Order: sequence, then C-alpha cells, then structure tokens
Amino acid sequence: MNRMMITSTNTLSQLQLKLDTISSNIANVDTTGYKRKEANFTDLLVQQFNNQPDVSREIGRLTPNGIRQGTGAKLGQTQLSLTQGSLKTTNRSLDVALTKPDLFFSVRVSDQSGENIRYTRDGAFFMTPVNGNDQQVMLVTGAGNPVLDEFNRPIVVNGNVTDVSISENGQIKVETSNRGTQFFEMGIVSVKKPQFMEQLGGNLLALPANFNELNVNVEDILTSLTGGLRNEISVTQGALESSNVNLSKEMSNLIMVQRQYQFQSRAITMADQMQGLVNSIR
Repeated sequence: MNRMMITSTNTLSQLQLKLDTISSNIANVDTTGYKRKEANFTDLLVQQFNNQPDVSREIGRLTPNGIRQGTGAKLGQTQLSLTQGSLKTTNRSLDVALTKPDLFFSVRVSDQSGENIRYTRDGAFFMTPVNGNDQQVMLVTGAGNPVLDEFNRPIVVNGNVTDVSISENGQIKVETSNRGTQFFEMGIVSVKKPQFMEQLGGNLLALPANFNELNVNVEDILTSLTGGLRNEISVTQGALESSNVNLSKEMSNLIMVQRQYQFQSRAITMADQMQGLVNSIR
C-alpha cells in the first residue's frame, strides 16, 4: 500500500468520528438543554524531506525549506459548547430553565456502576410518589432520576402538593394541603472546565471514568453552589431551555465533511489506479 492510501485511510476513519458528532447534534436539535459538540482535528506525524542540499538556492523562498509529507489527520478533541440556548415559555410550575451557560442541575442516576451523581441542563421535572405513597412525592427528571438538593439528597415532599414556586436562586417553595409550607434548595453546580466533562446518554454529563489519572481536582472543574455561592444561581420557572444546536450550521458542516470524505475516497481510488498502471508496464 502506497503513502497516499495510508494517508487517506487514516483520515477517513477520523472523518467518520466527526460525522458521528455532527449527526448527534442534528438528532438532538429539539432536546431540552442539549449542548452541541465540536470536533477539532490535528495533524498526525509529518516526515521532513530536505531535498535541496544547497541552501543558497532557496534564498527568497517564502515557505519553509524542504518538503513535508504528512500521514493524515486525527480527531484531536471533542469540545462541549456551553453557549446559552433560547428559552421557551411553558408556564408549567415544574419546568425550570437555567439562564447562565455554566450551570447544571445535580441528579442521581443508577447504572451498572451503581448510584452516581450526574449533571444536566434539562429542567423538565415531575413529581412521583415514593414507593407508591401518595403522601410522599419526589422531584425527578423525565427519565425518573431523582433531582438532588444542595447536599446531594433527593428532594422529597411530604403531603399533598397544592402549589410549587421556584425562586431565581433555585429555592423551591412547596405548599401542601396538610403539611404547610416546605422549602428546598436545588442542587446546582457551576462547570468551569467543560472539556473535562464526559457526555453520557440521556442528556447527562459526568466526570470522566479516568478522572483520577488526570491530576486535577474536582474543584478545578466544577463548583457546588452552596451557602453564599447560591447568589450566582439564575433560574427561570415556567420555561425550558432549547438546545444550542444551529441546524443550518450543522447541515453545512455535514455537507463539508461528506465532501472531504468523498475526496479521501477518491484519493484511494486514484492510488489504486496508479498501482494498476505501474503493474501493467512491461
């Protein structure tokens, strides 16, 4: 296999990863609170050929001396874009939208590794009975994951709920017909370094599985907004945040990647034809 085939094959596999990223963005254009991903490429190793032994003959040259032959490109990083999505008014008391781009709700998720804390921007919440008891309800996400308070405890309301109001700093005030008024502080974190976060299914984010190998502290990545830090919280009740996916931009990116994919495929075809031509020479 010649150098052209190697370079094109390496790039094709990485373009497929970018195509998957764009497809995921397009599929989640209507997902509440979804954050788009951006794929960035870097060059693989480059081989330098110093084909001109006499440097004096290169005087006036505007490009670096020699010839650099690459081996393709790879997907260097997939970044999470935390730009704020537009707000959609629903007038539903359990719909909550975060109005600062770095804020996330804390939820508890049960998976194969046990119970873990995850983070989401999806504020479409519901009340569900605890163990079938109508006199005790829990605040959950649309997927049934418990929404946590500022101390990472599930928000459980005792009594028959008659009214729910949520303040701008994330305090929940619940009126019940037989237990009076109850207050809860929603668990909200501020993510300062989203590039460390791992996107999971179900519109959830989490610290990466290899977090202990990254030599960073949790506090450097995200901060739990408790105590005086709750003044940094900004939420709106009766609204939901739309995804920050720009469908027109994603379609343009999709067309560009498809053209790049076709170009690399054509390069492999041309290399194969050239090898056939060389092998047919007698």
